[in-house]
Amino acid sequence: MRVRASAGAASFRRRPTLERLRVAAAAEVARLARETLADPGAADRRDRAAQVRAAADREARVAAALAAAETLEAARAARDGKRGRNRSGGGSDVPPGGARGGGSDVPEAPEVRASTTDPEARVMKMADGGWRPAYNAQIISDTATGLVAGVAVETTGSDMGQLRPASDALKAAYGRRPREHLVDGGFAKLDDIAALAADGVAVYAPPPAPRSRRDPHAALPGDPPAIAEWRRRMGSDDAKAVYKQRAATAELVNAQARNRGLLRLLVRGVEKVKAVLLWHALAHNMARLWSLAPA
Repeated sequence: MRVRASAGAASFRRRPTLERLRVAAAAEVARLARETLADPGAADRRDRAAQVRAAADREARVAAALAAAETLEAARAARDGKRGRNRSGGGSDVPPGGARGGGSDVPEAPEVRASTTDPEARVMKMADGGWRPAYNAQIISDTATGLVAGVAVETTGSDMGQLRPASDALKAAYGRRPREHLVDGGFAKLDDIAALAADGVAVYAPPPAPRSRRDPHAALPGDPPAIAEWRRRMGSDDAKAVYKQRAATAELVNAQARNRGLLRLLVRGVEKVKAVLLWHALAHNMARLWSLAPA
């Protein structure tokens, strides 16, 4: 689920602006440092030192935002080279007109922007259809107990490609993978499904709706065996019954996190956002264990 970041839409700047801001911030740090050394008053020196720290923090955040913009530009260039055409992106969902725009269509190549408040936040399309700075919180839950087994924080608004890393994280944490993964259609990346099938993991995720009237559960001519089996499996009554468990597990965990205040983040950066997500996971598991204890 996407959680509102502690950054305003107006804090996103294009690369040329970020470069000018970094030069100005560095000059301000140098000026204040000179004044601090030249000022004979101790109280004034303390005030000046606080100003220097604030200016240095501003310089660091602008530098981080500039680095983020460069990374996003490089990612877009690599993606455009792979696709052979210019598409929007830069590691995040980008609204029409930049960070503040509205609408549902993604433009043809908006300029990459990064936030000087939280350089790691990305503008994402939220559940209400609006575009805001946010993080993509990933919560892995167990269908049998309702307990949270793992969390992750992503800086892209898409869930595509997140399934295999989540499974790898579970294996690293617990020494083995679950034999089944239940996810929504946003996670249904064919490469991930095939790779997990090679490890003996069955994925329950609905195939994307076809543009034609063909059966979405019928294998396509170019499907490898693992993908063909996944399509056939998702057309069975057993798979449909399994998929219904999402509402009582993953969606319930997300809703309870929202009810406990995971609506807008008060911290900045992936590391601190993950710490907040871990606190929510711990609170959820404590409450869930108290519920399970009598049984």
